Amino acid sequence: MADVGKRYAYDMTTMAHTTFPSRTNEILDSLRKSGQLKHLQTIEGPMDATVRIRGRGEVVCLCSNNYLGLANHPEVVDAAIEGIRKYGAGTASVRFICGTFDCHERLEDRIARFYGVESAYTFTSCWNANEAIFPTLCEPGDMIISDELNHASIIDGIRLAVSIKKGLLRGVYRHNDPVSLREKLTEARANAAMTGTIWVVTDGVFSMEGDIADLPAIRKLCDEFGALLVVDDSHGTGVLGKTGRGTHEHWEMPATKIDYFTGTLGKALGGAAGGYIAGSRAAIDLLIQRGRPTLFSNALPCSVACSADKAIEVLMREPQRVNKLRANVEYAREGILRTGFSVLTSPTAICPIIVHDTAKAIAMSRQLLDLGVFVIGFGYPVVPEGHARLRVQISAAHETHHLDSLHAALKKLKG
Repeated sequence: MADVGKRYAYDMTTMAHTTFPSRTNEILDSLRKSGQLKHLQTIEGPMDATVRIRGRGEVVCLCSNNYLGLANHPEVVDAAIEGIRKYGAGTASVRFICGTFDCHERLEDRIARFYGVESAYTFTSCWNANEAIFPTLCEPGDMIISDELNHASIIDGIRLAVSIKKGLLRGVYRHNDPVSLREKLTEARANAAMTGTIWVVTDGVFSMEGDIADLPAIRKLCDEFGALLVVDDSHGTGVLGKTGRGTHEHWEMPATKIDYFTGTLGKALGGAAGGYIAGSRAAIDLLIQRGRPTLFSNALPCSVACSADKAIEVLMREPQRVNKLRANVEYAREGILRTGFSVLTSPTAICPIIVHDTAKAIAMSRQLLDLGVFVIGFGYPVVPEGHARLRVQISAAHETHHLDSLHAALKKLKG
């Protein structure tokens, strides 16, 4: 029997060694043959309106989240360098041990003041923030209701919370549809297992569509049903609203109408890395005490804390950057329509050109790069099958001639 057991163990080990490589190669070969294999482009220099790509030279960059052009802003760069000089290369610790530096406190205070809320706390990414908020703040008997097109980090954060907190409920409403949300809220109140708090979560700006959540309608429903509202405004902060505060400012809503914000420092706010949660002091205190990403992951690098702090300072000092971005977005969208392509209507910096087929989107992306324009084609699994697109992203760093290059290249593709 012992020999049989050894032979079985050997057979299983051999199978694992042969199955995974062959399965992986089959997937990669399939992607190659269908024209869906993604290729990484290596940039040799700073992120800006144009970038230098290895083997390509300088091209117009229209696929970056550098919405305000702050990733290469001299003051932001200098702040990062000074942060390295003052604090060194790394924190070498989680926050509750010895990883909290005074630059973290300054940044978190600035984020809280920027939004007009009580408190904020930073993470190494917004993915971490979205993995922290629901598993930490929700309890069995609560229900989380999520927009069906929310970012993957929100979806995974909810899945993690439900797996950890047995008895935590979840629901999904149709994209940006208040009628569907009302149905889910009604079902939640009628559910005998729902004994706690209802949480409604939505992106402010949806990253693949570029459309905007109807926050006034969502807030009204939350008030009616006694629900808390969480908004991930990673693509709205620095982009929407008169002063770039985000989607709530676009709707002329005070920040107090949003219970909790999550967001990123890796897009408009300096473009480096990091994320945050902003809201009540009590919730932030609980995240410090119980949040697994706060207890088991190193603090945000001090250089990033310093550069992000400076980026928010520049935005607060120079709201005209938001106006420049808005003008660029309008010019870009009008030009895309003149080329004969359709672009989803929105005031956000995300301009999706729907081409449906994943292989076609990737092929068009390569053709644009050959013409000196860097735009990425997105297909499955980032978006559903049949909804592949070119996602054009606009920055305040762009000048008219950069956007004219996009329009000229699209005309050539249209033939």
